[in-house]
Amino acid sequence: MNSSTNSLDDVSADSSAEFPDRASMMEVRLQAQEDEITLLKSSLADALRRLRLHDQLLPLLKQQLIAVNPAAARVLNQVCCSDGCTSSRKLSSSSAVDGIRQTAPSQLSDIVTNANGHIGSPVSTEPRARPATLDRSTQTDPILPGQDAGQNRVPLPRRVQSLHLEDALLPGQPVEGTRAKLHRVPGMEEEDEEQEEDEEGGAEQEKELSWTSSVEEPIQPTTIRGLQREDFQDGSCSPEEQGSASPSVRTPEQNPSPRCGPLAPIQEVEKTPLVRRNSEKLGNPERQRKRLDKKAASSANLLTRSPSLENRAKELIASAGSPGSRRGTYSQGQSIKMFIRGRPITMYIPSNIQNYEDLKMEPPSERLELDWVYGYRGRDCRANLYFLPTGEAVYFIACVIVLYHINNRTQRHYRKHTDCVRCLTVHPDKVRVASGQTAGVDKDGKPLQPCVHIWDSTSLVTLQQIGLGTFQRGVGSVAFSFADSGVFLCVIDDSNEHMLSVWDCNKCTKHAEVKSTNEAVFAVEFNPSDSTNIITCGKSHVYFWTLNAGQFTKKQGIFGKYKKPKFIQCFVFSLTGDVLTGDSEGNILTWGKSAADIKTLGKGAKETFQIMRQTRAHEGSVFTLCTLQGGALLSGGGKDRKIIRWSADLAPERECEIPEKFGAVRTIADVDGEELLVGTTRNAILRGTFSDGFVAIVQGHVDEMWGLATHPSQNIFLTCGHDRQVCLWNTEEHTVDWSISLEDYGLCAGFCPNGSVVSVGLNTGRWMVLDLLTREVVSESTDGNEQLSVMRYSPDGSFLAVGSHDNFIYIYNVTESGRRYTRFGKCNGHSSFITHLDWSKDGKYIMSNSGDYEILYWDIASGCKLLRNRFDSKDREWASYTCVLGFHVMGVWLEGSDGTDINALCRSHSERVVAVADDFCKVHLFQYPCPKLKAPSHKYEGHGSHVTNVCFTHSDSHLLSMGGKDTCILQWKVIGGGAPDSRERLASASSTSTSSPEPATS
Repeated sequence: MNSSTNSLDDVSADSSAEFPDRASMMEVRLQAQEDEITLLKSSLADALRRLRLHDQLLPLLKQQLIAVNPAAARVLNQVCCSDGCTSSRKLSSSSAVDGIRQTAPSQLSDIVTNANGHIGSPVSTEPRARPATLDRSTQTDPILPGQDAGQNRVPLPRRVQSLHLEDALLPGQPVEGTRAKLHRVPGMEEEDEEQEEDEEGGAEQEKELSWTSSVEEPIQPTTIRGLQREDFQDGSCSPEEQGSASPSVRTPEQNPSPRCGPLAPIQEVEKTPLVRRNSEKLGNPERQRKRLDKKAASSANLLTRSPSLENRAKELIASAGSPGSRRGTYSQGQSIKMFIRGRPITMYIPSNIQNYEDLKMEPPSERLELDWVYGYRGRDCRANLYFLPTGEAVYFIACVIVLYHINNRTQRHYRKHTDCVRCLTVHPDKVRVASGQTAGVDKDGKPLQPCVHIWDSTSLVTLQQIGLGTFQRGVGSVAFSFADSGVFLCVIDDSNEHMLSVWDCNKCTKHAEVKSTNEAVFAVEFNPSDSTNIITCGKSHVYFWTLNAGQFTKKQGIFGKYKKPKFIQCFVFSLTGDVLTGDSEGNILTWGKSAADIKTLGKGAKETFQIMRQTRAHEGSVFTLCTLQGGALLSGGGKDRKIIRWSADLAPERECEIPEKFGAVRTIADVDGEELLVGTTRNAILRGTFSDGFVAIVQGHVDEMWGLATHPSQNIFLTCGHDRQVCLWNTEEHTVDWSISLEDYGLCAGFCPNGSVVSVGLNTGRWMVLDLLTREVVSESTDGNEQLSVMRYSPDGSFLAVGSHDNFIYIYNVTESGRRYTRFGKCNGHSSFITHLDWSKDGKYIMSNSGDYEILYWDIASGCKLLRNRFDSKDREWASYTCVLGFHVMGVWLEGSDGTDINALCRSHSERVVAVADDFCKVHLFQYPCPKLKAPSHKYEGHGSHVTNVCFTHSDSHLLSMGGKDTCILQWKVIGGGAPDSRERLASASSTSTSSPEPATS
């Protein structure tokens, strides 16, 4: 959303960054495919494991049936004989019963159930055609009625494994009187415990147990249905499908799905042996069973090595979210899933939250109030600094116009603009101010309409809004008329034709409009003595406009015998009415009106504007001109960084040179005829005189910023960015304590807990430790050759964690008060670059996020080991919270987020609020914790680019936010508060939820 004029650096930077972005996308896609293969393996392992469990469960169910109804058991023995039921189920990869030998149809017809699961009338056993299976791995040929099939089996659905035992009883026979009790089979506990570890978040586990029989307790129909419901949870059939009619008894008009249903009738048809296609032929069933058991054990080992694979397999099936979606799924009371770009992320609910659904999300009682704005936009804007009679300097950066009292050192802010401010001018009454903004786009990519605001500099009240919906791309230059006391306002927009328009300030109506030029336009002004004359200048042109009856006429300045410069950077009017321009050749040109040359041009020739005089002023460009009372002139140079005072007849009188670290002179504002304010191209504002020199009263970065760190005990903070500058700021004095230049640009920083040193991570993989007092480098090292993203000390300062874009986290032992570092280990397990990390309060564990939305936990004390079971970390307390993915901050993600919309977040030290920096120029303040989606927040504007970082000061009295391309640092004062901390919030939520029904836990 930043809009710098004529900036080729931004274009080249974007193009150079495009190829690494593509490579990163390819790596992410490749990793996703590998993960999907692993998930499919885990799904197969899960299916094989369930096969083994059902193999052991089926004989025991038969024993239960014998205890309840021996007559029905004899029927079952005839139907599900050993060579018909068990072996056929083993031949099916979907763990469904493929066939069963047809015997005793007259007996079975008495216990056939209808579509509702009740005992029905006998069903015809006419031979029916069996459709071919569609699964390629178990594809079979269709069997037609009457086809010769020998002694083969009729296919039955898997529901035969979960019998309606109460339906199998003979009519009128009670189930009471026969007592039986179910016991867990010894040896099966380990499998159940492994299954519980694999389930997400320790939620309600599906207990797949084998049972033995003893005659003690009656088996009620509800108990039998409960066993059947467990089989439904296995995934073989849903309860809705169970209520449908059996596929083997349906008419051709009914759905022929053979997957599920109650006990189906047996059909007298002959079948051919089943032969797999695109697979090996099956031999001895016993040998095949051993082979399947071996595969199941091998796959189970795979799950043991990576417990999250089974969870990921289930998540992959459940994740139907479209790209860019962000939605949550509550899972049985102990875990919650959110989806980013279709990828599921499981969050584990802490133990002190007993009912997640009862948590109430409210905006925090704390609020933010803009306290100070660091920076000034002088790099790519002109005529952007003025001095008001109130003693205030008015200038802008990002979306904020700052009124800075140079003596009292206080700031006021005009904040009604919705995007970056581009231009500024002061009304002749020295009270009203006009400011124009760029167009920009909103979070949905829709363009925002640029406009001009006219506002009162005393009350900061907006008086008029001009041109909304008229200007294109943005407003480049504005100027008030002087001859009529500021009745009209002239505006030039950033469209291709650079439309020149004149507006009536009182009526907010357009008076006239014309296309000016396709070249860049740098400045526009009314003639101080005639509001019908307007001058514009820019690339290779000076135009003199005359406004008459709503129509413009244009005359171009003629360079004649003088060299035509590439740019006319600025111009002013002298006391005699002449126009003085400064150009890219370093000259001041005096323009005047000459009579028509009738001899050369003939009759009808008109007067022209020509160069009357050329004065050599600076080496390099003349960036600004400023007239003083009495007719003197000030000029500011680019390459030579000089400020020269000229007499009324352009004789040089005095000069001085500003320090090189502040850059070239961008603009000059007169304070009292002697004292000056100077805006520079390196985003600084200087104050001084020719005799005493100049000092900086406003400083800022000049390129994109990312690194931000606050001191653990003092009111200072450190920043670094792409301009290779590292700056230490004072939040009380609002000044820069010191600044140093680096060979490479810094991307991250972190203070040692003792506060004596600070570490800075660079884009080359190198990092250094600076002494705050001497500014010397006390230690440096290099980890990999890719950029570093996080520098984080452990709470006691004994370790330093360095997060890199090479997917590793490097751990260092810290000794000698942060001045000596030795490699301790390396955390290896992320499949994408590290984005954020935090230490636990005991300094033994790390939580980290990566570019592929992964949350991992590390045991540093045990040798940088990856904690496979993330469920064990749900109750761990963290010394800081900057990870953008986690249960406690899940609610900060907006609907439709793509995973990169939140650049940073920071929890306050009081653990009451969390501040969020997003990609849409906004700073959000949420209650902490905020574990529910769509959590409410307070939203604050001011930045004109993506907000790259946020951080609270050590006392939580202020919040610092940093813009990217807008090079702006905003200091917010935290007001309000007094709410209970996060532990009290969770405890209160837990206490209120205990009175409501809780989810069952296993």
